[in-house]
Amino acid sequence: MPSTRKQKSVFSGVLKYFPDAIMEVARCSWMGNNQHHEDKPLHWDRNKSNDHLDALARHLIEAGSIDDDGVRHSAKVAWRALANLQLELEKSEQDAITKTKSY
Repeated sequence: MPSTRKQKSVFSGVLKYFPDAIMEVARCSWMGNNQHHEDKPLHWDRNKSNDHLDALARHLIEAGSIDDDGVRHSAKVAWRALANLQLELEKSEQDAITKTKSY
């Protein structure tokens, strides 16, 4: 069995598979930052919107089309899916830390 590190092949397992899609999600992120914080460097304002699954579903309904801001709804679906997954992973990690400390 490969090492855990080899099971996380970011370049060959994600970027090489979906280069155009990743670039479009990055563009979506940049456009969102400019919409909400045009005076600040690119960053994820985690306080701005926390309804990732609801927003994902709203954009999924319009998948295949372009939103009013010129960004594909499918790119927004992907961004929201990644945001949701990131928060799930962070919560899981925090829960594990809290559980370990309680012993």
